[in-house]
Amino acid sequence: MDGTDDPFAEIEELVEQLTDFGATLSGETPVDVLDTDEAVVVHADLPGRDPDTLQVQLQDDNTLRIEATPREEESEGRYVVRERHRDAVSRDVRLPAAVDEGATEASYEAGVLTVRLGKPSESDGTDIPVN
Repeated sequence: MDGTDDPFAEIEELVEQLTDFGATLSGETPVDVLDTDEAVVVHADLPGRDPDTLQVQLQDDNTLRIEATPREEESEGRYVVRERHRDAVSRDVRLPAAVDEGATEASYEAGVLTVRLGKPSESDGTDIPVN
């Protein structure tokens, strides 16, 4: 067995995947997390929300908290069927890598919140010329 195979890491990844699957079934806000070389991108489904009611906060360098307060609706009639989600929701998303809090941006379009979190630059240090 070489040092690159870690069966415990594989088990941990499987448990995380099952936990995420169960969270979606339980009614939590579904998210996709994309890890690229430059950034971590989080997409959260929050249909029908007012962007002013969305709160996004970086808890530490690897946890993102997403909250949406209830939307206020005024109607002049009586609801016969009410199936659309109206409650307050929150979701903590564990990020796969440390992120740079200064390089973040969020947008909300077509019911999807997209948060882009830049990764810290990894430089090889500063070259010092030798005279």
